[in-house]
Amino acid sequence: MDDTTIAPVTKVPRLSNALTRRTCSLMGVQIVGCGSYVPERIVTNLDMQKQCPDCDPAWIEQRTGILERRFAGQNEATSDLAVSAAQRAMANAGVFARDVDLLVVGTFTPDYHCPSTACLVQDRLSMDVPAFDVSAACAGFMYAVTTAAQYVATGNSKLALVIGADCNSRIVNQNDRTIAPLFGDGAGAVLLAPGTMEQGFRSYQLGADGGGFNMLDRPAGGTRNPITSDAISRGDHFLRMDGRNVFKWAVRTVTESIEVVLQSAQMSVHDVSLFVLHQANQRIIDAVADKLGVQRERMFCNLSKYGNTSAGSIPLALDEAYSEGLVERGDTILMTGFGAGLTWGTSLFVW
Repeated sequence: MDDTTIAPVTKVPRLSNALTRRTCSLMGVQIVGCGSYVPERIVTNLDMQKQCPDCDPAWIEQRTGILERRFAGQNEATSDLAVSAAQRAMANAGVFARDVDLLVVGTFTPDYHCPSTACLVQDRLSMDVPAFDVSAACAGFMYAVTTAAQYVATGNSKLALVIGADCNSRIVNQNDRTIAPLFGDGAGAVLLAPGTMEQGFRSYQLGADGGGFNMLDRPAGGTRNPITSDAISRGDHFLRMDGRNVFKWAVRTVTESIEVVLQSAQMSVHDVSLFVLHQANQRIIDAVADKLGVQRERMFCNLSKYGNTSAGSIPLALDEAYSEGLVERGDTILMTGFGAGLTWGTSLFVW
């Protein structure tokens, strides 16, 4: 083989059955503001059927719990959603862009491969900050917020802006009934600042299992498999998912990760004020609730309105829960994100 030839990936991915038991704790951090944004265009299940005849509205609702989702406008990109969510978070906290000293964006649908979406947001908001993206798909916000929290807890940031944002409608084949109805576009943001030693991440866990990389991926567009006309004709530039196996993996991993984090904090499900899980599929959320012995109404859900907004999912749900008065100082919020990578992140956050 010539040295310049890229060898194809021939490995058959295999998932590890052992979930990591490692957890961390990071106190002294508080959320001082949150905000969210979704595009104006509402796409109902009936709208999906008009575009894709195989998308039966009743089937979508029964299998996913989704009734509608939001799609970005023609001139909207991920950074636009992120900027709007950030502006609302800053207004909620009563701070200005000049007060922020760190910007972290969780996304796997960036405006461009280069530069980062965070740099575009930094410019739009006229911030004097270091800015970078974190890519962990639907676990992107959990990775981003725990990363930014390290800077705050160590005194290297006084006010960090963390955004989760994705424009999934741009990477999904809208004629594929197995995946198109699941996803929508949206963004959420939080502001982190130093807090008391009773506030912050009482216990959290980040994990990854790259052995399942091809269960949820976009085959073309990277250095392994650049986009070509042939790749486009095959639809390899679109997101693809092994739905059945992702479902099984998600239920098992999320349940076990929550149990590990609770055990590490010496807490039970009864000590949690509110569960905010990634809004991927109502059946996943219900299955996790049942396995944990948690009443389903304690799981905050806005999935029916927005679908799966990937990295935007948790901060969008968190902002709505806070706006509805479901989150108060001293509450313990359990957040879990999970998705492509395969990646996951679970935390017990004391508000």
